[in-house]
Amino acid sequence: MDPKLAAEIVWFDALITNVDRTARNPNLLLWRERLWMIDHGASLYFHHRAGDWTARAQDPLPLIKEHVLLGRAAPIPEADERLRPRLSEAVIRGIIEDVPSEWLDEEGQREAYVEYLLARLNGPCDWVQEAERARHLV
Repeated sequence: MDPKLAAEIVWFDALITNVDRTARNPNLLLWRERLWMIDHGASLYFHHRAGDWTARAQDPLPLIKEHVLLGRAAPIPEADERLRPRLSEAVIRGIIEDVPSEWLDEEGQREAYVEYLLARLNGPCDWVQEAERARHLV
């Protein structure tokens, strides 16, 4: 696997707080010589937990150390430099708007997703540093 692609997948999973891409359950599909990330049901913890989600937007995600691609990944900060500029507020809003109403039906839920993702992207990025520390331990 291309180390840059592996780093980008790790970066994305750290951004969306996906803890379910481990050796036990990689949730990766190879189809027609392309790799697809599938089953993001264990992502975006704030959706499933009560409390102040804004306070958790900068959580570093220590469970990233279990990521199945971490040992194959190029430096995560380099992936961050490539990917972060591509996720503007307009792009994030567009993605969230594409989520079916059946999945985000509570009042204010869409805006909460936008705010959460923007806070993760625009905050101190402890999650990027945590992923890079974990990469060095593999």
